[in-house]
Amino acid sequence: MKLLSDDRHWGAVAKSFHWIVALAILGNGVFGLCMDLAKNPMQKINWLALHKSIGLTVLALMLLRLAWRWRDGRPREEPAPRWQLLAARATHALLYLLALALPLSGWWFNSVTGKPLQFFKLFNLPGIAAKDDAQRHLAHAVHEYLFWFLVLVLVAHVGAALKHHVFDGDDVLRRMLPFGKLRNDKGERA
Repeated sequence: MKLLSDDRHWGAVAKSFHWIVALAILGNGVFGLCMDLAKNPMQKINWLALHKSIGLTVLALMLLRLAWRWRDGRPREEPAPRWQLLAARATHALLYLLALALPLSGWWFNSVTGKPLQFFKLFNLPGIAAKDDAQRHLAHAVHEYLFWFLVLVLVAHVGAALKHHVFDGDDVLRRMLPFGKLRNDKGERA
């Protein structure tokens, strides 16, 4: 598998960013929803610290992914009606935007609570806003609603990929799978 993308395939780096970020976001989202199941306050604090560190990792990976995406090529679009191509571009733009906004909103929420933000207990990051009890609930709500909006956009994204794979029989999904084999021009697997 090549590192760089070409006109038919996503490269190994692009695929790695895609799947690592996707799994980190989904896992951290589920983890965030389950934090209330902690057995004691100390466990909840530790889980919250881990949730924050994973969120910061997602932010860093998304920034690296954007830098790589700017440098890397991309496969040509599969033939489709114009509205589908526009919807795909809009969905991808929303996914990138939300994958950046979600950890930033968490950082903002942490900042307005006035608590320290540690990255895996290695070092502290500065707040991006001053402590402000009046903004605490708003920041939490923004963080939570961004998560649910991201889930909605992800459902559309996965649904479209499955539609291309199952009903259209094209390579949209195959070329992003870690070990996906593309069909050749005759519709057979290459």
